[in-house]
Amino acid sequence: MSGKGTVPEGVPRRRTRLRRADRRAEDAPAHDRWLLSYADFVTLLLAVFLSLFAYSRVQKQGIHAMSSGIRAGFEGLGIGAPGVQGNFADAAAAQPKPKVGAKPLPFDTAELKTQLEGVLGDAIDKHEIVVQQTSEGLIISLRDFGFFNSGEAELLPGAAEQLRRTSQVLIQHKLEVRVEGHSDDQPIHTSQFQSNWELSTARAMSVLRVLIDRAGFPPEKISIAGYGPYRPVADDATPEGRRMNRRVDLVIIEPKRPVDTATAQ
Repeated sequence: MSGKGTVPEGVPRRRTRLRRADRRAEDAPAHDRWLLSYADFVTLLLAVFLSLFAYSRVQKQGIHAMSSGIRAGFEGLGIGAPGVQGNFADAAAAQPKPKVGAKPLPFDTAELKTQLEGVLGDAIDKHEIVVQQTSEGLIISLRDFGFFNSGEAELLPGAAEQLRRTSQVLIQHKLEVRVEGHSDDQPIHTSQFQSNWELSTARAMSVLRVLIDRAGFPPEKISIAGYGPYRPVADDATPEGRRMNRRVDLVIIEPKRPVDTATAQ
């Protein structure tokens, strides 16, 4: 009979040693279990930074969809995320809402419009002049029936006085102006003008000359453009629409800032 700790007869000694080594390996503590917790922590940290990055770039309309995705991601990891959507929505509501395409001008357009209406009241009542605020800025629209004869570019009597009054207000505010000539789409072919494009440009030039020569508008603050029939404001299929399209617009533009020569050097 074999003593304690001896190998039974018929059993190889080496196999017994392997079984004992396996039992010792199973009983030994695992020193790499912390890697699982660390991996979970890194995953959560990555999710947080991705959320912050995404939140800084998305528009308000994508906030709810994004927060729902974040909630689903945390729940997939077995972590509750109460209040995530509400917090993101509140933060988005607190952000200022920029106006697309709106550019603040360095003058009060409402005050300027009121002043122009005060000096141009009679012409505005007759619809010869229209002062309106558009996406481009404040526009003083001179309708052709109050300033030109049909097919001509010479200003009518009394038109120069209207331009002088307008110029006084604009000079007071130190504003810059772009004079734009427009026409309807009815073909024109005369000894003086071969196209509506030429007519619209000539009318803009006539207005510019009066503003500079008679009204004292600074020439460095004014420019002209002729667009012919290609920028209508109404339907050329109707007489009223064509009447509205025949115009010269004074577009108030933002003054250019003086160049700081010391900074430029």
